[in-house]
Amino acid sequence: MNVVCLDMEGVLFPEIWIAFSEESGIPELRRTTRDEPDYDKLMKWRMGILREHGLKLKDVQNTIAKIRPLPGAKEFLDELRRTTQVIILSDTFSQFAQPLMEQLDWPTIFCNELVIDDEGYIADIKMRCDHSKLTTVRGLQSIGYDTIAAGDSYNDLEMIEASKAGFLFRTTDKIKADYPQFPAFEEFDEFLAAIKAAL
Repeated sequence: MNVVCLDMEGVLFPEIWIAFSEESGIPELRRTTRDEPDYDKLMKWRMGILREHGLKLKDVQNTIAKIRPLPGAKEFLDELRRTTQVIILSDTFSQFAQPLMEQLDWPTIFCNELVIDDEGYIADIKMRCDHSKLTTVRGLQSIGYDTIAAGDSYNDLEMIEASKAGFLFRTTDKIKADYPQFPAFEEFDEFLAAIKAAL
C-alpha cells in the first residue's frame, strides 16, 4: 500500500513568499526554504519584516487569492489521485492553504497554523510537530504504508530520504548537485511517470 507525499509550494503552486515579495515590493521576502534550511529562523525573520512594513495576515492573503496552480499541476494531481493516495505535506499554514486547496478540488493537506494577534499581525507560528514532513512519513510507514515523497527544497529532503522512493521537482542546481541520488524532474509528465513506476 502506497501513499505519495508531495510538497506544495514550488511543486504544485508558485512560492507564496516570492509572489508576496513581488506584490509588496520587498525583495528580501523572496528568501524561501530553498535558501534557508532552518524554517523556524526563516519564519521569525519574515514576521519581523512584515511587522516592520505594517503588513498583516490579510495583506498576505490578498496576494494568495491571486495565485494559481503551476501550469499542468492540477492535471498531474488529478491523474495521480486516480492512481494512488496522495497527501500534500507542507510547512505552510492553514490560513494560507485553504484558497489554494480549493483550486485543486480539496486534496488532503497536512500543514501548520499561524498565531494572529489582535491587530491582525502574524505573531507566531504553531507547527504540528518537529520535523513535520519526516514525522508524518514515518507515522504513515508505522501504520503499514510505503511512502513515495517529492519536493523542491531543503525542508523536503528528510521525507524524501526516508521514503521507498524520492524525487526532486524543479529544484535548485545546488540541491541537485548535493543530492544526486534523487532523480530530478522539470516537467509534470516525466514526474508522473516516475512516480507511477515507483508505485
